[in-house]
Amino acid sequence: MHSHGKLSRRTVLQGMLLAAAASALPPLDTLAQEEKPGTRPIPSTGERLPAVGLGSWITFNVGNDPVLLAECTAVMEHFFQGGGRMIDSSPMYGSSQATIGHGLRQLGAVDQVFSTDKVWTSDADSGPAQIEESRAEWGVPRFDLLQVHNLVAWQAHLKTLFEMKEAGEVRYVGITTSHGRRHDRFERIMRNEPLDFVQLTYNVVDREAEQRLLPLARERGIGVIVNRPFQQGRLTERLASEPLPAWAEEVGAESWAQFILKFIISHPAVTCAIPATTRVDHVRENMAAIGPPLPDDAMRQRMAAYVRDL
Repeated sequence: MHSHGKLSRRTVLQGMLLAAAASALPPLDTLAQEEKPGTRPIPSTGERLPAVGLGSWITFNVGNDPVLLAECTAVMEHFFQGGGRMIDSSPMYGSSQATIGHGLRQLGAVDQVFSTDKVWTSDADSGPAQIEESRAEWGVPRFDLLQVHNLVAWQAHLKTLFEMKEAGEVRYVGITTSHGRRHDRFERIMRNEPLDFVQLTYNVVDREAEQRLLPLARERGIGVIVNRPFQQGRLTERLASEPLPAWAEEVGAESWAQFILKFIISHPAVTCAIPATTRVDHVRENMAAIGPPLPDDAMRQRMAAYVRDL
């Protein structure tokens, strides 16, 4: 917040730059993040994002419970404090959008978030109304990224999203899939549509995306968001009783969650992973994974082999 008093030339210039950034791509904060460790460029613009974001599936579906809303707001607070920006949701996720909107209002963080949501309806004509309802739940002036959720009515919804992008009503457009489904159709759309992002499942054991989708994303200049990095907690729960290898310290991993996240975000095609959590200690742990060092390809293969052999 600016202090009161006589305006300096620098303050006036900053105000002019901020006003210009509201309608320009990439935004002003791209410049601040350009050299920041742990960020990745969005291929279509060069704007940089922290490599770990925040999902909201299940975890933020808390209704109007004031205690749970406060917990989710605390998670968001520490996420932003840790340098995070991308928060992802969907109309499919119950009250998660409203929970995010509540947290953004409580924290005054509308300008900090990279707002990422989806259109999810088989009725193509109702897509715009659903998007507007989602935007109102978040309380943002426009979404940074809108995606077609699990390819539902994807042709019609992509047409809508591209028109919105052309009109300046959304900044980026993408598609999503989960559970390793629909990869053949997903690949065809990636080849034929001018997408900014795809969202898919990828982690140290779910590696199907390495075969075609991740290389294709690099080839086509498409950003990649990774969902289900911990298999909704099942992967970290399974590994909890196993010893973290001593050589994990070589990549700065102090826990299985960091081990898995570092494996994911070190892939050269990955822009951002979006683990979901209800716990402040977990979000701190996740955000710490973005820092160096990160594994090279040989270490990534070693990490995958270690988990495979457990």
